[in-house]
Amino acid sequence: MKLSVVIPVMNEAESITALFEALDKALGGIDHEIVLVDDGSTDSTVSEITRLAPPHSRLVVLNKNYGQTTAMAAGIDEAHGDLIATMDGDLQNDPADIPMMIRHLEEQGLDVVVGRRSGRKDGMFMRKIPSKIANALIRNLTNVHIRDYGCTLKVFRQEVAKNLGLYGELHRFIPVLVQLYGARMEEVDVRHHARRFGKSKYGIGRTLKVMSDLLFMVFFQKWGQKPMHLFGSLGFITLFAGLAINLYLLVVKILGQEIGGRPLLTLGVIMTFIGIQLITTGFIAEFIMRTYYESQNKKPYIIKQIVDKD
Repeated sequence: MKLSVVIPVMNEAESITALFEALDKALGGIDHEIVLVDDGSTDSTVSEITRLAPPHSRLVVLNKNYGQTTAMAAGIDEAHGDLIATMDGDLQNDPADIPMMIRHLEEQGLDVVVGRRSGRKDGMFMRKIPSKIANALIRNLTNVHIRDYGCTLKVFRQEVAKNLGLYGELHRFIPVLVQLYGARMEEVDVRHHARRFGKSKYGIGRTLKVMSDLLFMVFFQKWGQKPMHLFGSLGFITLFAGLAINLYLLVVKILGQEIGGRPLLTLGVIMTFIGIQLITTGFIAEFIMRTYYESQNKKPYIIKQIVDKD
């Protein structure tokens, strides 16, 4: 099969008819399947999909609301296409852009093409401005130069999509995960439509989640396989600073000055203990990382190709 289109949905009953019509119109000439994942809808979304879904589609119903990342991961696991496209089910993404993205991927020899919403039809203060700030922050901290991290419309080669390791709320950081995988990626302009039915499931409250996930992604990107390099370096710097302060105070004490009431003594002792704790945390993190790889027989690398000449 050429293409699988993965669409997480939650309480989108009113959009289903128009969604299938748009998909049929856009993908009529492509051998494809549609994988819809219901993420704990409480309206008639499931019954509408069951009633209207074309033959080349599959519905995955999760037993509760897990969030967009988990729903997307479930859909990717069920996809069989050589290429996998992801999009939202609210029709703000336009499936008519998918053939263009496929052509760009194949012509440029890419592994992933990500959408960049052109003329975004969202509120300025509640959606656009926070999104621009978050995009700039993610771009600068991760050094992955994508302008629109929030666009769900993407096209992947199957092997990349199925090895992203999506969980938690990491769908916003897919470009960073793609870079960690070592895939070739480019961004293209795609259309963006105003929401036709219902209301957005996401608001300004997601900002703290994005910031928390960003801290994790920066750590994972830079030190995921070598946590001791972070904790050990910080630990030794702090430990040596604490020891230096304590040594200085010892010399002062030997010279006959009182040091018991000095705040510097408290600082030196605290820094010494913090340094020891950071170093031991690094050891624990290293053991956890080794256990993660060895217990699941995972490798810390991905082989792209083997050329064996007899």
